[in-house]
Amino acid sequence: MPMREECKHFQSRSYESGEVARFCQLDLAPEAPWHCPEDCPSYVRRLADVGWQHGSLIEPKLGEKPDVPSEDIISVLSAAEDAVNDVASDVLAEFQAELEKKNQKRWKRKRR
Repeated sequence: MPMREECKHFQSRSYESGEVARFCQLDLAPEAPWHCPEDCPSYVRRLADVGWQHGSLIEPKLGEKPDVPSEDIISVLSAAEDAVNDVASDVLAEFQAELEKKNQKRWKRKRR
């Protein structure tokens, strides 16, 4: 089953480069952006756009699904997500330290 774009948990983001990310907000589609699980327990049809007329903006077509077993796709995507999550905490801590350092300098200048 392809990604259910009518599900309220479906999200898509378009970037300036033209790349589009399609995913399940609840992270329940391990083969995103190609497939949702057949019997997803959290599928809920989105009601907000009922009756709306959609404009002519069309997202780029999704590339073909790689010709590899689903288990391999899931393991590669999971490993990539784990790698990003491992680095994210370090990057956030580094950013927070820089922000605190800038705030301390600003405070010292105002006290004079």
